[in-house]
Amino acid sequence: MATATAAPTATPEPESEARPNVSRDELLKYYREMLLIRRFEEKAGQLYGMGLIGGFCHLYIGQEAVVVGLEAAAEEGDKRITSYRDHGHMLACGMDAKGVMAELTGREGGYSKGKGGSMHMFSKERHFYGGHGIVAAQVPIGAGLAFADKYLNNGRVTFTYFGDGAANQGQVYESYNMAQLWSLPVVFVIENNQYAMGTSVKRSTMSRTYWERGAAYGIAGEEVDGMDVLAVKAAGERAVAHCRSGAGPYILEVKTYRYRGHSMSDPAKYRTREEVQKMKEERDPIEQVRSMLLTGSHASEDDLKAIDKEIRDIVNEAAEFSKESPEPDLTELWTDIVA
Repeated sequence: MATATAAPTATPEPESEARPNVSRDELLKYYREMLLIRRFEEKAGQLYGMGLIGGFCHLYIGQEAVVVGLEAAAEEGDKRITSYRDHGHMLACGMDAKGVMAELTGREGGYSKGKGGSMHMFSKERHFYGGHGIVAAQVPIGAGLAFADKYLNNGRVTFTYFGDGAANQGQVYESYNMAQLWSLPVVFVIENNQYAMGTSVKRSTMSRTYWERGAAYGIAGEEVDGMDVLAVKAAGERAVAHCRSGAGPYILEVKTYRYRGHSMSDPAKYRTREEVQKMKEERDPIEQVRSMLLTGSHASEDDLKAIDKEIRDIVNEAAEFSKESPEPDLTELWTDIVA
């Protein structure tokens, strides 16, 4: 973990992260939430293969610890906005699995009434301001959400998520500049899964640490192990404390890894199977928490099997709901349009 400072410093390997102390109930909660995302995404992949989900579909498998850890640091009323790899963010902030899955299949029971699909659904109640299909387009919008909070002086923070590929977009740095000028309460979260769409960071950029780019604007930040939910939670708490204090924006570069391709249409031939398998075996975020629960005698194998069954039932029920929900009426073509 790097020191939270605006000036670039040497960063130790992510594995050196010190895990914070959490209760048994908290650990079980994080396990359950990450498992829900994993099982939901696996089911979404199945439905896509069956032709029930159209268009693009970007799965979050492998990255679950990022959003679960940061949601653990959030408070009621905080906002979140992200890119097209968004299903996990929706579930982590409390959106119902049925509504999310129904939106993926383009049905009336979806969060955007079946008109948004995988990349464009929103929930005002859960303060989720969407997945966005244009690379980095959500970053200035996230800064705008934080500007509203600053104007209202309500103590809220906005989590603005984007990937390592998006981190090279010019509008990101325009947003950094404005956020620091106006001391906006925004946490810029770079979900660095190492490959953007399909090009390794080693080939795509000369600066291998993205959070340090904020130094040009005086923005504080750090790098964190995104495969460790407790490390992410701890970093998230530092970030939101910084923002709520009025000190301005904060950058978190969360080093993570996606197991599937960029989208369901990506065969991911730019990396080896051995590399992916090694990450699954040695760094899987869910297995790490599972191990902590078992070795710490916080849960038994039977307890965890019961949780897995409960999660599978929730996901299967969501899948059935998404199949049974009717397609939106043609009259819906003319609703929710700003002219």
